[in-house]
Amino acid sequence: VQLQASGGGLVQAGGSLRLSCAASGRTFSDYGVGWFRQGPGKDGEFIAAISWSGSRTMYADSVKGRFTTSRDNAKNTVYLQMNSLKPEDTAVYYCAAVKFGYADQRGVYAYWGRGTLVTVSS
Repeated sequence: VQLQASGGGLVQAGGSLRLSCAASGRTFSDYGVGWFRQGPGKDGEFIAAISWSGSRTMYADSVKGRFTTSRDNAKNTVYLQMNSLKPEDTAVYYCAAVKFGYADQRGVYAYWGRGTLVTVSS
């Protein structure tokens, strides 16, 4: 499955952005999707994940209550709604997919998309 993240940009602290992860090539509804990010000078970090049906989600403590992931399998797209953004959320955001799974560990995911840059100004 091919993935492409989009929707990044420049936003002020306290603002919102919605990222999209568009998929093609396979039956997307069979794939769980995870979101990860890598900030400047930082290691990669798990953000959120959603199961293939969309019935289950998980979040990192750093974004819980501010970020929400959802999916529309009819559109082969997963979303990451980011609210109350902080400067420390500045990073390149990636989506990744794994068949019939979802997890907070990078090694689980077989497919990765190109990232989208989110910059939060103070």
